[in-house]
Amino acid sequence: MRVLRGVLVGVLAVVLAQGASAAKRARPEAWVGSWGFVSAPPPPGLAVPPPAPPPGVGAPLLDNPGAVPVDTAPADLANVTLRQAVRLSAGGRRLRLKISNEGGAEALILGAVHVGEAGPDGSIVPGSDRVVTFDGRSGVTVPASSPMLSDPIELPTRALEKLYISVHVPGAVSARAPRTLFQYVSGRPGDQTAEPRLPQPKLARLPNLVTLVEVQTDAATHVVVTLGDSISEGATSTSNAFRGWPDRLAERLAGRKWAVVNAGISGNRLLRYGTGPTALARFDRDVLSVPGVKTVVLLEGINDIGRGFTRAGATEPATLEALEAADRQIVARAHEHGLRVIGATLTPYQGAGYASPEGEAVREALNQWIRTSGAFDGVIDFAPVVADPNSPLALAPQFNIRDHLHPNDAGYRAMGDAVDLALITGR
Repeated sequence: MRVLRGVLVGVLAVVLAQGASAAKRARPEAWVGSWGFVSAPPPPGLAVPPPAPPPGVGAPLLDNPGAVPVDTAPADLANVTLRQAVRLSAGGRRLRLKISNEGGAEALILGAVHVGEAGPDGSIVPGSDRVVTFDGRSGVTVPASSPMLSDPIELPTRALEKLYISVHVPGAVSARAPRTLFQYVSGRPGDQTAEPRLPQPKLARLPNLVTLVEVQTDAATHVVVTLGDSISEGATSTSNAFRGWPDRLAERLAGRKWAVVNAGISGNRLLRYGTGPTALARFDRDVLSVPGVKTVVLLEGINDIGRGFTRAGATEPATLEALEAADRQIVARAHEHGLRVIGATLTPYQGAGYASPEGEAVREALNQWIRTSGAFDGVIDFAPVVADPNSPLALAPQFNIRDHLHPNDAGYRAMGDAVDLALITGR
């Protein structure tokens, strides 16, 4: 009897061990978003000029002291290697990349992709270069209108670490509608992704093919997505220096088990197509699809107001009621998925090219509704943070970047410093 009991105990131990092993294998991997940049090609016929650098900054990059030439008007390219900069808001033991062809009407063919720790002037730190694969293959064809996730990459990373992602595109690369970030471009055709330094490099604003970097962590990490327009994108911060207000928020959250993914698009709107689909249309793709998302900061609507109420009159009306309804829709859809939504007030824009008294009245009324309606799980009152104390309808002179709409680096920093971190974390 004693022998039988011992056999049964042994069998039970084996079964339990196998069950625990199977449960471990079945448990989903803890991937979280660590960096983001939304792909948003403009509709045909809409030209979007690149944003101007901040006043007093002679070069468009702080980490480019003139060693790498800058191409301010790049032509379309083909059979080229691009090297894209990203800065992680959270680190992990492995990472993976999301390649976006969501704005493409044709399949996107990539010959090779590498990733490594960023060194000076677009170089890769020795020993950090990794080949990126897709289902075990080094090249990939991304179908039209689709994203593609890479295989996991064995590269431990830290919060606020900067990486370079090198991509060889055998076909054409359009130079149309570049936005905030510059990329290094090889001066030699063909696959140069494995080169520690690209041959004959130059810097140019070109479409970003990598739109999300995810990391795998052992510790629980949550993500805040900043949904907005150019002021969230950081379009007028110093390029490649990561000085937008979401970047500053990421610096303040580093080490708190929170990451930041930027989903701002220059020219974006709540109600109509601006640059990219409306915030309502892209909410599922750009917010709900981010792994680990728990909180959303919504800063959007100034382009609806500015383009709806011009000095020539209301051309594309954006009523207060319609803007409030759009915000409520975003809150409701986020709450369905257990996300918190923080509403942010629209910053001053008196003197901007599309400013008008009628639009200003809507901005002030919308801000008052954001502050007092109780529609959001919290509020960040950005408007007074960057306003001129002597003229509250305008940006403060030390934060203005000449267009009276966008803050400079100092203004973005002030916005990032103004965020109560307890609003993001919920505690």
